[in-house]
Amino acid sequence: MVQAKTWILRQHFEGFPKPSDFELKQEELPEPKDGEVLLEAVFLSVDPYMRPFSRVVMKGGDVMIGTQVAKVIQSKNSAFPVGCHVVSQCGWRTHSVSDGTGLTRVLSDWPQDVPLSLALGAIGMPGLTALYGLEEVLQIKAGETLLVNAAAGAVGSVVGQLAKIKGCKVVGSAGSDAKVAYLKELGFDEAFNYKTVSSLEEALKAASPDGYDCYFENVGGPFSTAAIEQMKQFGRIAVCGGISMYNDVTPQTGPYFQLPMIFKQLKMEGFMSVRWAHKDEESLKRLMGLVKEAS
Repeated sequence: MVQAKTWILRQHFEGFPKPSDFELKQEELPEPKDGEVLLEAVFLSVDPYMRPFSRVVMKGGDVMIGTQVAKVIQSKNSAFPVGCHVVSQCGWRTHSVSDGTGLTRVLSDWPQDVPLSLALGAIGMPGLTALYGLEEVLQIKAGETLLVNAAAGAVGSVVGQLAKIKGCKVVGSAGSDAKVAYLKELGFDEAFNYKTVSSLEEALKAASPDGYDCYFENVGGPFSTAAIEQMKQFGRIAVCGGISMYNDVTPQTGPYFQLPMIFKQLKMEGFMSVRWAHKDEESLKRLMGLVKEAS
């Protein structure tokens, strides 16, 4: 019998998550039956979406949600032989028994010199989110100017790099000088620390005096209000996240942006990458190719 360690959500978060919101437990797993596999976690994800999603899809006592890269250590399922790696939605746990439902084999030709952790990053859900947000939602074109906030994060950093490959001007914001330096290393045309600029509006204007064709939204709140005022006519906005609001105890209110959206004739669309899951296999191969080219 295998002893699995699991991180349990003891109670829903109020404000910022606290250690007391979690509890580490042990669970004895049964031997895999025919068609099942035993997985051992190699990498676990900690993503911003977990904060709002946990309140919607979880209850106290559930294993914390999340994606993991896992290794098959026992198998009675020919589709997942011992030693192969998979991406699964098993959450924060060291071991799991699965019948194969929802498991995705890591690319069979994954290079030895590419970290497997990227299957939870640039060659995983965050990379797919960046790709689909740019291509499917924004339908970005060469020569356009893109604004992305939380630009040093798992999604934002890929958004900026993909947009540069597509021939766009890219402006990114982040919350520290070290992150701004990182964005410049990645090839962002302009980057600024939103926490230290004297005026967010002036920083956005200085970075792109002519405004922005596309805005990849990860933050929400006051940043969104300022950014929408800087959009060009017929600009497009892809709403991926709202991290400035995830830990609010009291919901934020206004200002509201209906009037600038009307006057500028903007298009805003919320999205999740699962909408284009049928493209994932091809898209992951594209992302792997780009990572290999850059290394």
